Amino acid sequence: MAIQKPSFAKALPWILLIAGVVGIICSIVLTHDQIKIWQDPNYIPSCSLNPVVSCGSVINSKQGHVFDIPAPFFGLIVFPALITIGVVLLAGAKFKRWLWLLMEICAVGGFFFAIWLFLISVFSVHALCPFCLITDVAVYIIAWYMTLYTIEQRFIRLPKRAERISDFLRRHHLDILIAWLLLIAVFILQHFWYYYGKHL
Repeated sequence: MAIQKPSFAKALPWILLIAGVVGIICSIVLTHDQIKIWQDPNYIPSCSLNPVVSCGSVINSKQGHVFDIPAPFFGLIVFPALITIGVVLLAGAKFKRWLWLLMEICAVGGFFFAIWLFLISVFSVHALCPFCLITDVAVYIIAWYMTLYTIEQRFIRLPKRAERISDFLRRHHLDILIAWLLLIAVFILQHFWYYYGKHL
């Protein structure tokens, strides 16, 4: 009996909607903290818990800005757009292939942007922002399932020899995602072990 391949057509709108809501909430919280810091440089965000988990350190760093624009401000634009796309897909909207390809490019770009900000936070700022990490997870999930969907619907046309790899990725989509998130968690714990090792 052949193993049925999962379809992401029904799941993707909900992924965009839920991840978009999570992302916009985190972006609003971070934007609020950024404004508070502008008003009072001594303001300490509620998520600044210790030297490692410190929103204030990340927000105050120059690495937390892109072209002098605070990174959370981009989330205020991107995540509402994703929520809108998720809603219109749930309403039955159909998009052209070129639009799906454009969204795929943006999703992959967002994935690498999130990775870049994460690495900057770890190696340059030496602190982590929990709301940033949650936003990163939302971006990873969106990029992953957007890619799987565009391959499934053949908006991205793979050569025949790559179909076996595509089938494997689709069958083990959740395993791969969990493995990726665990890898990041282990990396964080290992990098900041000098602090957490003393408190475990």
